[in-house]
Amino acid sequence: MHVNLKNRHFLTLMDYAEEEILYLLDLARDLKEKKKKGIYGNHLKGKNIALIFEKPSTRTRCAFVVACNDEGAYPEYLGKNDIQLGHKESVEDTARVLGRMFDGIEYRGFSQKALETLAKYSGVPVWNGLTDADHPTQVLADFLTMQEYLGKLKGLKLVFVGDGRNNMSNALMIGAAKVGIHYVIAAPGALHPDEALLNACRGIAAQSGGSIDIMEDPLKAVQNAHVVYTDVWVSMGEEDKKEERIGLLQPYQVNRQLISATGRKDTLLLHCLPAVKGYEVTEDVFEAHAAEIFDEAENRLHTIKAVMVATLGDLA
Repeated sequence: MHVNLKNRHFLTLMDYAEEEILYLLDLARDLKEKKKKGIYGNHLKGKNIALIFEKPSTRTRCAFVVACNDEGAYPEYLGKNDIQLGHKESVEDTARVLGRMFDGIEYRGFSQKALETLAKYSGVPVWNGLTDADHPTQVLADFLTMQEYLGKLKGLKLVFVGDGRNNMSNALMIGAAKVGIHYVIAAPGALHPDEALLNACRGIAAQSGGSIDIMEDPLKAVQNAHVVYTDVWVSMGEEDKKEERIGLLQPYQVNRQLISATGRKDTLLLHCLPAVKGYEVTEDVFEAHAAEIFDEAENRLHTIKAVMVATLGDLA
C-alpha cells in the first residue's frame, strides 16, 4: 500500500482516512523490524525538529528524540520555560519563527486550538504529542499493539473503562470509528463524551463497519472484550478534582473481577501510562498484563517515527 502523506500535519485521526491510518501502522511495523535488526534509516537526515512540551512526558519525549536520532534528524527540546508560546509572544508569531528554523514541530500541551494555530502559521508539518482534547500518536501505538497480539483491528471489541470524556477516550473513539472497531465506553453519566464528537464518530463508524456504545455498567460493558483499556482517573491539570473522580470512578477499577467478566482468556489490557496502581487498575492485574502494556509503550517510538517519516521524510 502506497499512500503519500508528505507535508501533512498530524493533529487528529479525524483528518486521516482508514487506509492512511493502516499505512502508518504498516510503516511503523517495517521500521520496527528494521530497528530490531540494527538497520537504521536516513529518512530525516538534515532535518531539525522542534519538540514543544508544555506538559511533561516520558514516552512521548523519548519516542520523538530516539525516532529523530534513528532517522538522522536533530531534535530540539523546548520546555514551557524555554519559549513564550502564547504568553509573551502569540502562538501565531512563535509558529512563524519556528517554521523558518525547523522542518517539523511536535506540540504537547493543553490547547487543541494552539496546536491548530501552530499548524496554520508555521508552514511545516506539526504533530500532536497530546492535547486536552486528543492523543492520536498514542492511538497508533495502541492499534499496532492490537495488531501484533490479535492479528487485526476490524471487528475487534475495545472497551475503555474510566473517564469517558478525557483525551485518551476521545482519541480511541475517533481511531476506532475510522478502522471499524466496536468501541464501548464504560463510564458514569457525569463523564460521558462530548455529544457532537460522539455523533460524528458514530457516523464514521457506520461507514467503516465499527460501532460506538456507552454503558454505565462496567461488568456488562466488558463482556467478550478483546481489549480492555484504562487511563488515570485524574488528568493533568485536573488535580483539584481528585477526590470527586475517585468517588465517581471507584466502581470502574480494572481488577480481577472486571477482567474475568470479559469471559475471554485472551483479553488484552492496555494503558497509556503512567499508571496509578491501586486506583484505575490493581497492581496484580497490571503485572499480569505487563507484556502487552510495555509493548504498547515501546510502540510509541515506532509509530511516532512512522508519522515523522511519512509526513517529512524522503520515502522512495
